[in-house]
Amino acid sequence: MCVAGARPNFPKLKPVLDALDRLGVATTLVHTGQHYDHIMSDVFLDELGIRRPDHSLGAGSGTHAEQTARIMTAIEPIVERERPDVIVVVGDVNSTVACGLVGAKLGCLVAHVEAGLRSRDWAMPEEINRVVTDRLSDYLFAPSADAVDNLRAEGYRADQIHLVGNVMIDTLFANLDRARARLPALLERSGLEAGHYALTTLHRPSNVDDPDQLRGLVGALEAVAASLPVVFPAHPRTVERLRALEVPGLARLRIIEPLGYLDFIALQSTATVVLTDSGGVQEETTALGIACLTLRENTERPITISEGTNRVVGADPAAIEAAVLDVLSNGVTPRRPELWDGRAGERIGEILLSGGTAATRKRPTDL
Repeated sequence: MCVAGARPNFPKLKPVLDALDRLGVATTLVHTGQHYDHIMSDVFLDELGIRRPDHSLGAGSGTHAEQTARIMTAIEPIVERERPDVIVVVGDVNSTVACGLVGAKLGCLVAHVEAGLRSRDWAMPEEINRVVTDRLSDYLFAPSADAVDNLRAEGYRADQIHLVGNVMIDTLFANLDRARARLPALLERSGLEAGHYALTTLHRPSNVDDPDQLRGLVGALEAVAASLPVVFPAHPRTVERLRALEVPGLARLRIIEPLGYLDFIALQSTATVVLTDSGGVQEETTALGIACLTLRENTERPITISEGTNRVVGADPAAIEAAVLDVLSNGVTPRRPELWDGRAGERIGEILLSGGTAATRKRPTDL
């Protein structure tokens, strides 16, 4: 059983589904509905060629507790009825931890794709989801060597941990030519010139729910816009916060609706610099060789700094402006981590098939 529910989950799950299909493994696809409108959900299924889900839970929005509880109560009877050998969960959203918890309590093997990532920032709900999901899981599929180190340090057994590479990069490479084919029309429609614009995304509560912090970030982006155009595909909740600010500098930013997967990859591929608080974007820019400035105080993906094109600059406007000027003056050296080669899904599929129903529950040595 393969589970997804939020926008970032779909490109992570696609390579795993494809690999299992090629290996002849029967899969049940569950969409929890954590993200549920067209641009946040359906467009990803359509553009990535993901089949219609076998079960759609319709969880919707709400507080973390409400959403997690709805997902758990909705998926429990499905798992009880179908009794999958393995439940595959991806990423770090509420759907991930909710379905992992139900699967573990019902005696299913649980596989966590993107295991071992750590920001060590307990103010991030995603960090709690990551740590809890790893504790529930039998298969820990790590995207990078630093994630493996984290898991070993936390007491997980060697036979649980598998360094497989990054499934996000599988999907990126598989769709890059299609995305770039859309670029000329996209640039013309947006009034942009290839290689001469900044691309921005903001969605984390620490950035968009604090009016003072959001105001400072907008001020920094306004300053960047004096040097090159800033295009800002904005999440619906971010747009709501921006409107409440009533900041004059907003007019200097090109705020547009959220983009589908292909259009967003296309814009990333020729941006001068990407400013973001998204973990997935840090990975994609590294794979594309594009400069990335992370507008947070930490990252759960330090490999994108040590072996990629990312830099953590925080939310201080002066630091952001200085970092952009440095990119404009000096550029960035393209680098890519080991095993980010487009074959992570294949490795996961082969490991799951070789374990099969004979696999036994494996838990950390300190539990």
